[in-house]
Amino acid sequence: MLLKLPKNREKIFWTKHSKTKMRQYRFSEKRVLRILRKPDRKEEGIAEGTIAAMQITGTKKHPTEVWAMYVILKRPKGIKIISAWRYPGRTPEGVRPIIPEDTLTELDKILRE
Repeated sequence: MLLKLPKNREKIFWTKHSKTKMRQYRFSEKRVLRILRKPDRKEEGIAEGTIAAMQITGTKKHPTEVWAMYVILKRPKGIKIISAWRYPGRTPEGVRPIIPEDTLTELDKILRE
């Protein structure tokens, strides 16, 4: 099954990284936008100046979370979606997961674009 990759709209912008992750985790454009509209929890993102939103998914036996990281743009007004991923299990509220250094540098590079 091939998923249609999202296109930049008037107020929603997608990074190449977010499109790659959506293909990897088989997320549709609507799935990621649903996380932004009705998150179960919002926290500070991994990269500086970003916001991460989460929805609980899965079952009691196999709980998972779906995360989306984004930045609110001032000019042009809108939202830039940086990344989306599925986390196995449940993360404690307010505690950042351990992220490898190479991933952090890649995200910083994306934010500078």
